Amino acid sequence: MRIALLCIIGTLLWSGIEHASATLASVDKVVVIKSKRILMLLKDGEIFKTYRVSLGKRPEGHKIASGDQRTPEGRYILDSKNPKSNYHLAIHISYPNELDTLNAQKRGVSPGGGIMIHGLPPNRSHELKEITGYWDWTNGCIAVTNPEIEEIWQLVSAGTPIEIKP
Repeated sequence: MRIALLCIIGTLLWSGIEHASATLASVDKVVVIKSKRILMLLKDGEIFKTYRVSLGKRPEGHKIASGDQRTPEGRYILDSKNPKSNYHLAIHISYPNELDTLNAQKRGVSPGGGIMIHGLPPNRSHELKEITGYWDWTNGCIAVTNPEIEEIWQLVSAGTPIEIKP
């Protein structure tokens, strides 16, 4: 009887822990407003958390081609996470989409790819000048500090939609 009671209590406690962590670790959407240099995590349509970001070296306008150093604009999916990226954690953005690919083909260029939300590279992890000064330094990615990407990593799941606005 005592063992059965302990099992029931343990199951109830474990269920509560899983539910609490699932509630904490799930945001519905990510929104980036490039002109304001902010990334917002939304939960149930409300802003859950906001971060300052750095963008591509040429932040104005939508990404057109590989190497243009622009951060894309539009609706995408955060489709995978890379814990072993060249930067401190990376969450992949599903750029290019079909429209991006078609537009690049019309121009005779590659649309590029490999667009991520990430932290700093290991050899510069002690330098926060790029982030704290909000200097745009990436090749088109969205960068935050290492502690911030660790937090975002915990709150965002693969499959979460992201909208990147001008």
